[in-house]
Amino acid sequence: MKFVPSWLYYSVLRVLMFVIPLAILLSLGLWPWASAVIAALVGLCLSYLLLGKSREGVARELYQARHPDKQTINPDSEIEDSLMNAQEHTKSERESKSQ
Repeated sequence: MKFVPSWLYYSVLRVLMFVIPLAILLSLGLWPWASAVIAALVGLCLSYLLLGKSREGVARELYQARHPDKQTINPDSEIEDSLMNAQEHTKSERESKSQ
């Protein structure tokens, strides 16, 4: 089974919940601006009622993207930290030998 990102799934469903009522209203001969307003309201209501889990999934993914559990490790800073620790270790060994 192919994995579809939840933001893509949610976005496609939201667009469909606007486009389908818009097409129906336009085919009935309603004014285009009135059709767009009514379709937007219908799409908003349907997505609020039917897409709660998808909306929460998208919100969770956005939160995790902004607040990762693990900090990304920069290889350069890791090397620098290990060199600094090695220098401190040799310095403390020298001081202990001299005393």
